[in-house]
Amino acid sequence: MDGVPWCDSCSRFLSPSTVQIDGACPSCGRPVDPGRAHAPDALADHDAPLPIPWHLKLLAGALAVYLGYRFMQMGEWLWHAVF
Repeated sequence: MDGVPWCDSCSRFLSPSTVQIDGACPSCGRPVDPGRAHAPDALADHDAPLPIPWHLKLLAGALAVYLGYRFMQMGEWLWHAVF
């Protein structure tokens, strides 16, 4: 299980963000395999935004088409209700 932080003395899984920078367990302080742990300030080094996933773009496009269609239906309904 390479990359999975596990504390043998506490017998529990540690998420990568909870492992201390020096690779120690936050509750008992004994060294563990840090896995992909990183310092909280390490995220500030990466200022580039993450790319938007394709499926989110597809969902946003489908929502725009659906809401546009419903807006056209509302306009037609208003047109017939007023005139």
